[in-house]
Amino acid sequence: MKSTIHRKVVMAKKGLLITFEGGEGCGKSTQIVQLRDVLTKAGQDVVVLREPGGTVISEQIREVVLSSKNIGIAFTTEVLLFQAARAQIYREIVLPSLEAGKVVLMDRSRDSSVVYQGKVRGFGVELIEQLNNLSTKDTFPDLTILLDVPVEIGLSRRSKTGKMDRLDMEAQDFHQKVRDAYLALAKANDRKRWLVIDATLSIEAVAEAVTKAVLKHIK
Repeated sequence: MKSTIHRKVVMAKKGLLITFEGGEGCGKSTQIVQLRDVLTKAGQDVVVLREPGGTVISEQIREVVLSSKNIGIAFTTEVLLFQAARAQIYREIVLPSLEAGKVVLMDRSRDSSVVYQGKVRGFGVELIEQLNNLSTKDTFPDLTILLDVPVEIGLSRRSKTGKMDRLDMEAQDFHQKVRDAYLALAKANDRKRWLVIDATLSIEAVAEAVTKAVLKHIK
């Protein structure tokens, strides 16, 4: 990457919340690690989290809601478990970290629920956003990076890892609806916080685009 991305930066007291969204196999985890390393070298205090997960309680919920053994889980249960895990991680880690002026990088957050449960499962965006506001105490990301990749490519990448969870195992049509819903959200660009990046590009090219976008948000 260009040397300019490693420059020292100074943030205001308020932290920065950056979320990574996208379908299965889009490369969120890889890009979060890349960005964490860049920001750490730039002198930032960085916290990396995933949803669901990130706390003892949230990781226990993750095991239940994503386990391939639980294919019979009710969609309503799915909605509430994701929100319960979110409420816990925001109370324990996200909100205190932002208050302390840290950069919080999250692998999924409220927009995943809007897409997967609100749009694709059919619970409606309004209901899910009400639950999101309750779980996050009305907290929205400063920047949401959508790593977009065609469904067949993403699922192929995911299958090669040998780690397929309950949602990975959904039919291809489900995953196409997920992709379409994400792109619709990004196009609406609520709060002017969405950035869409072509995740079929090389890891280095995606990382360069991500870093440039993030540095614009750091004062």
